[in-house]
Amino acid sequence: MTPASVVTLAGGRPDHLRNLVHGLCCQTELPAELLVAVMQDAPYRLPEAPFPVRQVMVPATPLPLAAARNAAARGALGKTLIFLDMDCIPSPSLIADYVRELRGFDGLLMGEVMYLPGGAVAEGLRFESFAAAAVRHSDRRGPPPAGIERCADYRCFWSLNFAMRRETFLAAGGFDERYTGYGGEDTDFGKALDGQGIPIAWMKGGLAYHQYHTHHMPPVHHLDSVVRNAQLFETKWGYRTMGHWLHAFRLMGLIDDTPGKPIRILRRPGAEDFALTGQRSHQPYANTTSVIRILEQRNLGITRAAS
Repeated sequence: MTPASVVTLAGGRPDHLRNLVHGLCCQTELPAELLVAVMQDAPYRLPEAPFPVRQVMVPATPLPLAAARNAAARGALGKTLIFLDMDCIPSPSLIADYVRELRGFDGLLMGEVMYLPGGAVAEGLRFESFAAAAVRHSDRRGPPPAGIERCADYRCFWSLNFAMRRETFLAAGGFDERYTGYGGEDTDFGKALDGQGIPIAWMKGGLAYHQYHTHHMPPVHHLDSVVRNAQLFETKWGYRTMGHWLHAFRLMGLIDDTPGKPIRILRRPGAEDFALTGQRSHQPYANTTSVIRILEQRNLGITRAAS
């Protein structure tokens, strides 16, 4: 059994979490354990697995993503920590890929992520079908042709699917638990690693398939926490993060984010905002870049009509 602990955060969506467990059962190298940081009132009923599954209960309000990751990581027994979001299904070699690469790389590794369309998991875990149906996110770069490739910009860190040596993660201080709700805690962690000289890299392999679920990008349903966490980041590091989301919110008339002043929420998102940002049924993922393009074209048309 490989000395790797898998860590996931969970709230709602029990079918997604069960599929993650089934995916771990299909690994060429089984994990030492799965730790589930549970962000809801009751633990999950999960399938039997050939490795220990431990559920760590975390107060669910407000959404404690940073604290939940830290709590599970502190309780892990493996020398390697593999963080995988609950809506991901690990490909059979994911654990073996991470363990192999982390033997010679003391830093943060980001595995591949491919997005599945709706209904792709209806007949169970069929990885050949997943490979044929899944697509890469257009806002994210792909993996290197082979091995690992250092990332020169900490903002490339994406917490959906990554791994580190447990000793390195804990020595780096983990995630800043002042971040609550959605947004910013992973970029802050990447910034902290960069400041400590801990490398971040993409890798070929470590593939996870993201399960379809409706979502909003930019995340208008998390407007308050994005604004709060962007300002926390600015207080800590001297500038704001999540700039593409803030830019979209500004174009939508939701905020005033004038530099040098606190961000002001001008209005609450309405039905039109949710319709614009919501994932369409034919899309495997929601896309902030596409929304910004629509907003900029719309605003350009308004400007031309007014001139």
